Amino acid sequence: MYVILVYDVDQKRTSKMLKLCRRYLSWIQNSVFEGEISEVQLKQLTLEAKRVMEDEDSLIVFKSRDERWLQKEIIGDEKASISNFL
Repeated sequence: MYVILVYDVDQKRTSKMLKLCRRYLSWIQNSVFEGEISEVQLKQLTLEAKRVMEDEDSLIVFKSRDERWLQKEIIGDEKASISNFL
């Protein structure tokens, strides 16, 4: 599945959450990630994120079966270009 993940955590936990999310998804903007991920990987990511998070923190995951169902328009500076080519 294709996901867009957004987190809002206290500044003290930002680096931990950033490192965690980068292991599973592509960073596209501050606190925003996207990419293909399996159900099992997403479950693992959310479990690990809950260990980092505290009561005032939040994590939002937008799910789609496929990236082609989303239309993305970038206005301004693209933080991290995503390419399908290796």
